[in-house]
Amino acid sequence: MTTSTTPTEVREGRAPHRAAAWPTEIRALMVATFLVRAVGFSYPFLPYHLSDLQLSTEAIGRTLMVFGAGWLAGSVLWGWLADRIGRRIALATAMTLAALILPLLAQARTLSTLTAAAFVAGIVYDAPRPVVTAAIADRYRDDASRASINAARNFAVNMAAATAGASGGILADRIGIPALLWANAAACAACAAIAWTLVSPLRDTPSAAGPTPHEALRDRRLWLLLLASLAALTACAAMFSSLPLLMARAGLSAADYGWAQTANAAAVLLLSPYLNRWLSQRANRDQPMTGMLALSALILGTSMGSAAYASTLPGFSLAAALAVPGEIIAFIAAGDVLTRISPPGSHGLYAGIWGTTLAGAVALAPTLASWSLEHGGPALNAATTLTAGALGAALCWPLAASIRHMPANATPAPITAAPALENAR
Repeated sequence: MTTSTTPTEVREGRAPHRAAAWPTEIRALMVATFLVRAVGFSYPFLPYHLSDLQLSTEAIGRTLMVFGAGWLAGSVLWGWLADRIGRRIALATAMTLAALILPLLAQARTLSTLTAAAFVAGIVYDAPRPVVTAAIADRYRDDASRASINAARNFAVNMAAATAGASGGILADRIGIPALLWANAAACAACAAIAWTLVSPLRDTPSAAGPTPHEALRDRRLWLLLLASLAALTACAAMFSSLPLLMARAGLSAADYGWAQTANAAAVLLLSPYLNRWLSQRANRDQPMTGMLALSALILGTSMGSAAYASTLPGFSLAAALAVPGEIIAFIAAGDVLTRISPPGSHGLYAGIWGTTLAGAVALAPTLASWSLEHGGPALNAATTLTAGALGAALCWPLAASIRHMPANATPAPITAAPALENAR
C-alpha cells in the first residue's frame, strides 16, 4: 500500500493507511505518543503530590497555576521549534528535558523549588502533541489519509490517558506518587531515545517561510478555532479536573477515580474503531469538519454535565463513558480544521498555538467546577458544563463561514474586533 490514498479508495470505503503500512517515523511517533501519555502521571497526580507535602491550599493552587502557565508557553514554543529546527530534534530535546526535571519535581520539598520545577514540567508536558501533529501533516497530504492516521493517534492518546488515570490510581497508594513521577521521567527518556534513533528528520532544513507566532495570531480562522476548541475542551477537561472534585465531594477515593477512568478506557476501546472509520470516510477536501466539532462540543457538554448529578461510582463511570464519542470526534475534527487553515511551513506553529486550548481548558474546568459547586451546587455545575459545550458548538458556525469565505492557506488578515463576535454578526 502506498503512503497516500486515492479518491477511489475513499469512495469505495477501503481503510487508508493500515498500521503495517505506516512509515517507520509514524510508527515510532505512535509508540512514543502512547508511552509518554500512558505513564504521564505528572499532571493528573500533581495535586495529590503537593497535598502529601502538606502545602497550603493557596500554595497548591499557585503551583498548579504555574504548571499551567508553563504548559501554555511550551505548546507554542515546541510547535514553533518543530518548524524551525525539525521534528526529531524538537521532540528529543523536549523529552530529554522532561526526563531531567520530573525527578526534581518528585524530590523537591521547598516551595520555590517545587514552583520552578512545576513551571518547567508544564513547558515540556504536552510537547509531543504539536510536533507529532506537524509530522503527520508533513507526511499525509490528502484529507482521508490524514484523518485516518489522526484517528489512530487520538485512539492511542485516549487509551494512554485512561491507562494513566487507572494505573496511577491503583499504584499511588502502593508505591507513592514520587515513584509515579520517576516512572514518568523514565517514559520521557524512552520517548527521547525513540525520537532520536527511529525518527528520521521529516524536514531536512528549517522553515523560514512560515509566519511568526505574532503573525499567526492575526488569523481570524485560527482565533475562531481556538475559541470553539477552548469551550469544547473545557467540557472535555472535566474528565480529568472536575470529575475528581465531584467524586471527592461524593466521598469517593482516588482509586474510585481510577475505576471511572477504566470505564472511559473501555468505551474508547469499544467505540474507536467504528468512529474512526466513520470519520475517515467523511473527510474530503471541500468540507471542513466544523459540523463534527460542533457535535462533539454538545456531546461533551451534555455527558460531563450529567456527572454533576452522579453520586455513586457507577454513575460517574457512566458519565465518563458517555463522553468518549465527543472526545474522539473533537480532536479529529479540530485537527482537520487546523491543517486546512495552516499556511505552508507553519503546521507545527499552528498546532502549538492550538495546544494552548488544552492548557486553558484544564485550568478553566476546575475553576468553573469549584465556583459552581460553591455557589449553586450540582445544578449550577451541570449548567456551566453544558453552557461550555453549547458555546463551543455555536462558535463553529462563524468558523465554518470564515473558512468558506477565505482561500486555503491565505495570508492572515488583521483582526480589528473580537473575532467570535465580529464573525457572528
